[in-house]
Amino acid sequence: QDYDAALAPLDGGDIADPVLGNQMMYTSGTTGRPKGVFRPNPVVTPANVLAGRGYDATSIQLCAGPAYHAAPLAFDVRAAMGTGSTLVFIDKWDSELVLRTISERKVTHLHLVPIMFQRLLDLPAEVKARYPVDHVRYIVHGAAPCPPEVKMAMIDWFGPVLSEYYAGSEGGAGFAISSEEWLKKPGSVGKRPALLQVRIIDEEGNDCPNGVPGTIYHQLPPGGGFQYYKDEKKTQASRLGDFFTMGDVGYFDEDDYLFLTGRSAETIISGGVNIYPQEIDNELIKHPAVADSSTVGIPHDQWGEEVRAVILLNPGYEPSDDLAQEILGFARQALPGFKVPRGLDFVDDLPRSEAGKIQRNKVRAPYWEGRARQI
Repeated sequence: QDYDAALAPLDGGDIADPVLGNQMMYTSGTTGRPKGVFRPNPVVTPANVLAGRGYDATSIQLCAGPAYHAAPLAFDVRAAMGTGSTLVFIDKWDSELVLRTISERKVTHLHLVPIMFQRLLDLPAEVKARYPVDHVRYIVHGAAPCPPEVKMAMIDWFGPVLSEYYAGSEGGAGFAISSEEWLKKPGSVGKRPALLQVRIIDEEGNDCPNGVPGTIYHQLPPGGGFQYYKDEKKTQASRLGDFFTMGDVGYFDEDDYLFLTGRSAETIISGGVNIYPQEIDNELIKHPAVADSSTVGIPHDQWGEEVRAVILLNPGYEPSDDLAQEILGFARQALPGFKVPRGLDFVDDLPRSEAGKIQRNKVRAPYWEGRARQI
């Protein structure tokens, strides 16, 4: 279709079609199909924000993820365009190729997600030693919770150049935390923003006190907001007055730093108790045999759901009953008894979205196959 025609108002209205007009973003959430998020007033990163990320005439930007997702588009493509930096694309993830590109092209800025951290860290020591990375100035990451030990290992390797963000395609208050600040608050995604409000709400609709997890609600921007494209019911279901939720669960600590504990859509309900699987995965991945973990709720006739860990092993480890018991025993050292998985399954692969997030619904689905109820 002709470009000018694509941008023309529809039916005498005052906005262009959100698809043809290129104003649509799609979520990369871990549950269900991606949702179209139409924002009539798209956010453009101000030049002074980009300037604070250390860009100059020598900057080289790497885009290692799918450029049509919100974060790589904003942090890689638009950042390079806004600063005049050279932009290097990687067609498909290959850990050594990415590291070699960072080193040989002298990449200074890049956006990654936690699974990319893990895959880089898993490279043999002799491979990592071949590629210096001391020229990297700024690594921004988000999209999924990052286990603290993984982030610490990246800081030890690349230096305190990691900057974490928490937001969504829908918008939100926007959290950010530098490496220096994160080292004082390991696991946090940042302090409560001053510009827009954030509320932590329990199942009865009450605000949770600091230290108590609940569903995170972000204030809609004055005079703005978003709609899930062609799904007004879903749009309204996410709203609570002038606030909306992306389904994330977390809490503020005593200093108003936000910690994520999971997603309400992934919540395991066992014997009437809510269990957030990300918290369990964050502990399991600390075991040296575990490359990645996806904890899910599986059917249980009495409790409704039972906690089950699905584990991808690191090279050099073989599935066995003894190893399963060792990993579960390791989890018991850090988790309350009701959160420790009752069983453990080994797999050769874990399904991921193109944004690098584990698709927990796909991990969970085989356990519930043939059942009328899924919880």
